[in-house]
Amino acid sequence: MTHEDRGPGRRFDEVADAATRAFRLLPATSQDEKPPAHRTTRRIVAEPDTVERDLVKLVLTLVELLRQLMERQALHRVDEGDLTEEEEERLGATLLILHDRMNELCARYDLTMEELNLDLGPLGTLLPPSA
Repeated sequence: MTHEDRGPGRRFDEVADAATRAFRLLPATSQDEKPPAHRTTRRIVAEPDTVERDLVKLVLTLVELLRQLMERQALHRVDEGDLTEEEEERLGATLLILHDRMNELCARYDLTMEELNLDLGPLGTLLPPSA
């Protein structure tokens, strides 16, 4: 098949076929089926009276994800010896302050750090388990 035979319509069909094959790999679930007892589904529900809290929860979830990624990167850099002792101290203090601020914001909006770990269905949770 030449490049000319593969117009946009043909390409969309190929993408649709690939998506269909991928969805067949996912286990089918009923809408009435309850989640397993060991996992509780935590989804953001947009209610008019809780929209501010829900928005804060979403933002804090993203900030916590970035905080954890920065912490892992910092630990990797320390392990590799890329930082001076002063840089290590400053980085450690900054990460501790950020963690404290996250806890303060969670308390202000009556959230726990565990509530920020959104369930992504078959993909698992957004954040790794707390250590």
